[in-house]
Parts: sequence; C-alpha cells; structure tokens
Amino acid sequence: MAQAWRKLGLVFSPRGSGWMTSHAQNPMPVALPDGNIRVYFTSRDGLNRSRGGYFDFSLNDPTDILATSPSPILDLGELGCFDDSGVMPSSLISFNGKNYLYYTGWSRTVDVPFAFHIGLAEQSADGSKFVRVSKAPVLGRNHFDPFITGAPFVLEIDGQLKMWYISGTKWEKSSPEAKPVHYYTVKSATSADGIHWLTNERICIPFAAKEYAIARPVVFAVEDGYEMWFSYRGGDDTYRMGRAVSKDACDWVRVPEGLQIAPSKTGWDSQMLCYPYPFRFQDKLYAFYNGNNYGATGVGIAVLE
Repeated sequence: MAQAWRKLGLVFSPRGSGWMTSHAQNPMPVALPDGNIRVYFTSRDGLNRSRGGYFDFSLNDPTDILATSPSPILDLGELGCFDDSGVMPSSLISFNGKNYLYYTGWSRTVDVPFAFHIGLAEQSADGSKFVRVSKAPVLGRNHFDPFITGAPFVLEIDGQLKMWYISGTKWEKSSPEAKPVHYYTVKSATSADGIHWLTNERICIPFAAKEYAIARPVVFAVEDGYEMWFSYRGGDDTYRMGRAVSKDACDWVRVPEGLQIAPSKTGWDSQMLCYPYPFRFQDKLYAFYNGNNYGATGVGIAVLE
C-alpha cells in the first residue's frame, strides 16, 4: 500500500560551534510531561568527534525551538576506552525503575577507519545527564560479532529486553591500495537485566544486491505485529530509508518500496535520506529523519497523511 507522507521541513540545525559544530544525527524523539517533544541527537565537534545532546519543541509549532542542551548529555569516554572518539545516543528505555540510554561508542583504529561498539548509560537523578554503567561495552566483539556492533534499539517484550543492532560481517578491500569498506546489517540480542546480552549468528535483514550497509534499526509495534525502519545503501548510492515487517519480532520481511519519503529536488534532504525514527502524537504518525551528509544539515520531520 502506498504511503502519503507530507514533509514539515527542516526543524533543527546544529549551532556551528563547540561540541555542536556540525550534525544533528540519529534523532530520537520522546514525549515530555508538559506535552512538548524532546529530541535527542548526535552532534560533532571540529575534530569530527560525536557527543549526545537534545532540543525541545512543540509539534504544534515545529519552527519554535524551546530549549537546547547547553552541554552534552553524554560526553567522550576515557582515553583508551571503546568510546573515547565519539558517542552516539541510540535508544532510551525505562526498565526496572531506571532510564537506560543505549549508545554507540567510537574509537580510532589503524588498518580500518574506525571501530564501534554498544555502551549503556543511566540517566542522572536530575535528568540532565547520563552516567555510564560501565567503561566497557555491554555488547562488544564476541563469537557472533567479531568486527563491530552499534546502533542499538531496545524494546521490552514479555518482560524481556530485545535489542536490534548492526553487526559487521566483514571489512573488504578491492585492492591493496584501496580503503577498506565496511559491511554491516541488522541482528538481534536478548537480555533479562539490560546489561548482559545474548546473541547468535542470525541476520534479521539480509543484504540486497550491491548493498553493504544496513543501519540504525528502529522497531515499533503495529496492529498485526512489528515494523522496523532502517537505512540502507549500496554501490555508489547514498542512504535511503527502508522498512521491514514481522509477526513475532524475530522473522522479518523487507517491504520492497521502503519508507516512501522521497528526496527533495533541492535543499537539505535532496541527496540523502537516513536514520528515520517513528513518533506517534495525537493519532498521527511522524517520521523524524536526517538528510544530506548523515545529518550534517539537521533534523527534519514528515507526517503520514
């Protein structure tokens, strides 16, 4: 069935200095008690290191930004840790009386351009910051994920936590002089406590022809099961936004037409569409997403008519 999305436009851009020099990547909206919306996102400094922040606004007037985090909600990890070169908030969930923030932590490497793995932080008492549960990743390299893990999204299903995340399947060089190309797609893991995770070799979304990156899964319940939004790219193409459906949150079927939000003819989302996140508000479904250059231009919104 065709979807009819109406774009509301670009609603937030990075301020262009300090830790928020560029990018408002990976938008993650949550409802606030006063009826406004807080959108967590990832920004980058002048050295391309990422940190988490937020902005507040009302969907009744998306052009009016009510507040922006004055400092990062989650800063760089300790030197030598898995997240000393970047942190990217990805999923926020309340579980066992705690507000958990799952994130991707980045580090610099030598023979490949980067490494990243999944970390966990807990919201502070005043709600302004997140404090690491551990200096180590909660899902790092393991027997089933020997390369990279990241972009976690977590839901509670039947009293257990389930995580969808991206896992590297290989690095590949077309020639000895060529830059390594990463291959990663979506897998899943389960946990009873949110800290210790069990995974396996099973892939949720297989690559289509020429694809090498399937990124940032976000899963939500629908009338007849579950839907997953993600980003994908292959060959010389830039990211586009995809969809998959499942009856049981385990076996996924890719929707061929994807998430039907088209690039604009010009402007902030004319070249790339990526990292969509669904949000229901007053019986309407909204899509928060990024445009050109992985969110360098900021966060935009579309509504399903």
